[in-house]
Amino acid sequence: MPLTGYSPTVIKEWLTGGVDFSLAGNGGPTCIEFTSPLRRYVELLFGLTLAGVVITWAYKHCSLPECRSTTRRDRGGRKTLLAIVSLVFGMEVAYKFATKTIIFLLNPCHVITAIQIYLLAATPSRFVTALFRVHLNFLNGAILALLFPVTNTLFMPFETEIYFIQHFMMLVTPYYLLRVGGAYNVEKLRDLSWTYLSFGIMILYHYLVLFPIALPLEINLSQMLCPAISDPFYGENYRLWTLLHQAIFVPALCKGYCQLCKYFITKFPLTRVKSDIGTDLGLLTALETTKNGFKCHQHHGNCNINM
Repeated sequence: MPLTGYSPTVIKEWLTGGVDFSLAGNGGPTCIEFTSPLRRYVELLFGLTLAGVVITWAYKHCSLPECRSTTRRDRGGRKTLLAIVSLVFGMEVAYKFATKTIIFLLNPCHVITAIQIYLLAATPSRFVTALFRVHLNFLNGAILALLFPVTNTLFMPFETEIYFIQHFMMLVTPYYLLRVGGAYNVEKLRDLSWTYLSFGIMILYHYLVLFPIALPLEINLSQMLCPAISDPFYGENYRLWTLLHQAIFVPALCKGYCQLCKYFITKFPLTRVKSDIGTDLGLLTALETTKNGFKCHQHHGNCNINM
């Protein structure tokens, strides 16, 4: 006897049943017809070629520092932030289930939020460092979502508020992790290898994951089928414009964000907690901390700063 509760029709209904194609930018025939099939596939080939070139170059230049095994000395900050981010993400997931639009959880901002939950909970390692560095270059999605919000499809109670909170927390979480330091470190300012590796991965995710799913379902995942109504480059060339401005915006935003975090963590009097952005906050000794003018609580020779 077939399990009708898990039939393809029922699964598709949960994934896309609540998508309102009458709303601009959601998808549907009009969205698919925004550009011709030939143009879509030419742009697909161009995007994959660009991604291959960029990733090949970047991977050869990427390097990771050794990760020392340390005992965490956080005083609840990590757990509190993990609880908040998990709660916000859980509400986003609940909204998608309630509105039968689960497919939109594949959008990059939701994926990055899930990655940040993992980073907050994971044991420090070289893999965590690599994932942290890559994910920093996906914060452009949060910035764009806050500058050009697409809220015309949000109707549930507090759904719009959660939209803004989620994207704001996407910017708060990396700041906290950089403050903690240790495995959560970044490359030098002039090193663009991790940035363009991430840019290549971003292109592959859009063209190899989102596009093959979006096209047959007629769902406009991450604007792969047609531009958002708030897109300043609205027009048939919007995908090419996106590749161009993101090739500039991704490294500029990532480096600018990291430098801003570095200033507040290491120099700004009211928020500085260490003198070097790469230092593991849990390993600062009382002597090092006092020398740099920070306040701490001594514990077995180490300095515990609220994390």
